Amino acid sequence: MNKRNEKGMALILVIILLVVVSIMGTSLMFLSQTETWSSANYRLMTQSRYGAEAGANKAINYLLNAYTPPAASGGDALSNYNLSASGVNFEGDAVGATYGGNAVVLHTTSGLANYPASATETAFANAVSGSLAAGNSTVNYSAHAVLLSMRQITPYGTTTPVTIQTWRVTGDASISGAQNAQAEVSIILERQVTPVFQYAAFADDNGCAAMTFGGGGVTGSYDDTAVVNGSVTIQASGGNVGTNGNLVTSGNPTTINGTLSTPRSGVGACSSSNVTAWTDNSGNVTGGVIELPQPITYPTPVIPVPSSTIDVGISHGWACPTGAGAIDMAHGFMGNCSVVGNDIYLPPTNPLSGFVGYGNISISGNMTVHITNGTYNINTFKESSAQSSLVVDETMSSIVGLESLAAIGVTFSAGPVIFNVTGSGGGTVVDLTGNSVQNATLNPMNFQIMYAGTGSFSLKGQSQASGLLYAPNASFSFAGGGTWYGAVIGATMTDMGGAAVYYDRRLNNSGFTVGNYMQTSFTWKKF
Repeated sequence: MNKRNEKGMALILVIILLVVVSIMGTSLMFLSQTETWSSANYRLMTQSRYGAEAGANKAINYLLNAYTPPAASGGDALSNYNLSASGVNFEGDAVGATYGGNAVVLHTTSGLANYPASATETAFANAVSGSLAAGNSTVNYSAHAVLLSMRQITPYGTTTPVTIQTWRVTGDASISGAQNAQAEVSIILERQVTPVFQYAAFADDNGCAAMTFGGGGVTGSYDDTAVVNGSVTIQASGGNVGTNGNLVTSGNPTTINGTLSTPRSGVGACSSSNVTAWTDNSGNVTGGVIELPQPITYPTPVIPVPSSTIDVGISHGWACPTGAGAIDMAHGFMGNCSVVGNDIYLPPTNPLSGFVGYGNISISGNMTVHITNGTYNINTFKESSAQSSLVVDETMSSIVGLESLAAIGVTFSAGPVIFNVTGSGGGTVVDLTGNSVQNATLNPMNFQIMYAGTGSFSLKGQSQASGLLYAPNASFSFAGGGTWYGAVIGATMTDMGGAAVYYDRRLNNSGFTVGNYMQTSFTWKKF
């Protein structure tokens, strides 16, 4: 080959290599720039999402702390709303409460808001919009809230209705500039209605030994629909207990046949600076520990205070009071006080007829007190004899005087007995030491004790009781092998005498209260 023809090849190869290197350099430059833009986009997306969460959280903070739900009367009355709306949708959600035929909306844009109280619209708009500095960028955020449902219930133990709402809160945020970013978050905020009596026993104190089981104390469960002649099969399960503080178990065969629920964690020594869920000296919790996301709070019951009272100290030879202190048709309306041998029949109180309440009721000796459907406003109740008992009658036929009411067309239906305990003076306000409460059906809803104070309750001896104890500020103790069929709620509980607490599983469908607000869903998207 003629070498002269090969002249210039090196130059061509160099040029080709330079072109290849240039292309590679340019590609690397674009790749680097893409990574930079990708990183910047991710940063902007994250900042805008956090901005949207800020708007949503401001809206939630307003609803929880500054907003007053509609009530029966006032400027924001429930009558303004249609609480059984159907076929109305807003942003893809079916809503069950409307105003003026449209969804109820709190919004930062007045033209999009739809709420009966203009002051609430303005306050919401002022509370939920703003901006945040994020490096060289500014994140602008806002929020709106859509009412998905609303209703009223009266929590167990209270007389004031509570409005229950479910909101969908949406936060929006944007960043404007050479690169724009926009994000949206959506949160469902709701209060759930839950059974009051979910546990065999609950102690709402938050300290050590809020609940103590020892001496062979046990829990379990049963179903009152399966009671035969006052007896029922007990299941070694479902006897769940709970506390906002610590459970202490000791002795054998002390057994919680169920779970322990508490916002605390850990099993071990408990101190004021380190409250553990369970101090296991001995004993057993068969279902283990369930850690609650937050403490459980129970509203204090509303207990009427009688303007006048009648003390009843029942012992052998006792007679119904007469004259100004008579418990009869003129005062009680629901029937007369009557004595048949050692059986005493006490009618419920009825403020409308002038019989506003009992004072201190005490039973001793070989006496049996019968009570029936209605409310008994009392100060204290003490049963101090092993031969005495309190009987919850299933019908009202035993109360003398009802036949005269039936003759004029007045009839009554069977229902629960409710003891509203005032407990003025503190100390032991309810003491069940004798044969206790004879409630043959073992349906605890038939006998309910409510107390708002900080006194104490006591179940002693071989006594048996069936009912509900609702005293969230009080202490209660079981001793001497007593048995409680139903459920108890108090501040603290002590069972050191081998007593049994058996939970009626049907209580999951009876007596409701309102839980704390919860965020039940969270979604987000970018634009």
